[in-house]
Amino acid sequence: MTDNKKNNDTAYLAGGCFWCLEAIFQDLQGVVKVTSGYSGGNVKNPTYEQVCTGETGHAEVIKIEYNKDVITYKELLEVFFTTHDPTTLNRQGNDMGSQYRSAVFYQSQEQKNIVEQMIKEIEEKMIWDNSIVTEMSSLKEFYEAEEYHQNYFLNNPTQGYCKVVIEPKVSKFKTKYSEKLKKVNLKL
Repeated sequence: MTDNKKNNDTAYLAGGCFWCLEAIFQDLQGVVKVTSGYSGGNVKNPTYEQVCTGETGHAEVIKIEYNKDVITYKELLEVFFTTHDPTTLNRQGNDMGSQYRSAVFYQSQEQKNIVEQMIKEIEEKMIWDNSIVTEMSSLKEFYEAEEYHQNYFLNNPTQGYCKVVIEPKVSKFKTKYSEKLKKVNLKL
């Protein structure tokens, strides 16, 4: 895919462990780059160890750089709201604490409106049994996570957490969104 920067935009999402979200969004057509990091807290330049305490106020967040001519913000949110549980407060599966909360960090009134509309549509369709508790906040700051967190699933596919937690989520995502996946060019 040609990367035309003027057509690129960014989205900041938190939905549990950033390794899971990163692995999902990297495979979407139109996604140029996914960066794991931290946002929503009150500590400048936090470390992973600090964020894991739950005392920094930061969530594990991914920054998605995407080509808006290929995939829209709304389409990113659709994937987001269907690949994690937005109804559990400060928790995704066995990952518990405010750092694992469901959150969307918007950068404009337009993004905020799209998030609000998406949540309204999901609740009207009763996709989830419980109400959505996803936090909506204006993006203040995004801190890139340590290098070993970047491309975690791609770099560590046999690691226990990757096999037990991430791989099943990615597999389910690929089945549900097969038409939105990046095409792999095989040269024979």
